[in-house]
Amino acid sequence: MEAVLARPVYRRRSLASRLVRGLLTGVAVLCAALLLLLPLLVVFAEGLAHGWAVFVAAITDPDARTAVKLTLLVAAIAVPANMLFGLAAAWLMTHFEFRGKSLLGALIDLPFAVSPVVAGLVYVLTYGVHGWFGGWLDAHGLRVIFAVPGVVLATVFVAFPFVARELIPLMQSRGSEEEVAARTLGAGGWQIFFRVTLPRIRWALLYGVLLCSARSMGEFGAVSVVSGHLPGLTNTLPLQVDQVYNGGSGDAVASAFALASLLALLTLVTLVIKRLVEWRHGGELARAAARH
Repeated sequence: MEAVLARPVYRRRSLASRLVRGLLTGVAVLCAALLLLLPLLVVFAEGLAHGWAVFVAAITDPDARTAVKLTLLVAAIAVPANMLFGLAAAWLMTHFEFRGKSLLGALIDLPFAVSPVVAGLVYVLTYGVHGWFGGWLDAHGLRVIFAVPGVVLATVFVAFPFVARELIPLMQSRGSEEEVAARTLGAGGWQIFFRVTLPRIRWALLYGVLLCSARSMGEFGAVSVVSGHLPGLTNTLPLQVDQVYNGGSGDAVASAFALASLLALLTLVTLVIKRLVEWRHGGELARAAARH
């Protein structure tokens, strides 16, 4: 009798849970469509609004080509630099106890808390003509601010935490027993890293590198401060989009959206690769990806 009475209650609860789940799913999909998908579609639509000829002319403009090359060059420098730091920091944070460990963790997270514009200004005050090291750099014919080195430094800063923060939780959860066993068997440090550690973290490392790449290519605030907005010299693709858009004419706006669509394509390629990594190696990345 009790079982018979319990069935309708269970069914009502199950129906209610399905309704709540469906409602939440619908709200999430609607928000994603309005806030993410629709603006992305508008970028491509506006880029082609004045015809294919304007679109091609915008992305083949000499300054635009230089901006694309600089964006890829900066990412090619910043991403490996942050990858090496992330590996070293993750190894240090998960395998050793030392004074200042919590301070190092806070420093890794610092770019998440500091505005990119403030970060760019700090570099100007440090390496600019009137900065702390500006006189010495100028005396030796070296230029950091309003030049490519400043753009690289600003990009490295904003993308600094991504690799380390993907690797640290995963390496903490895995422990160091296998490395200790390899050391006991006589393996050297590099052998342990390449044959034991790296195979265990390779997909989390790739995940962090992809996030770092997307952040590096899309950075605007910090790069805007240190670059000087010099077309054909220090303008990355996001800066070129902003500069062309502020040109004011209808063709300028269409050209800006064309360049923005190119930047969006670069980001989408990174996102697709990221999703493929998650799909193929989701179990290995679950702990590391939980932070995002």
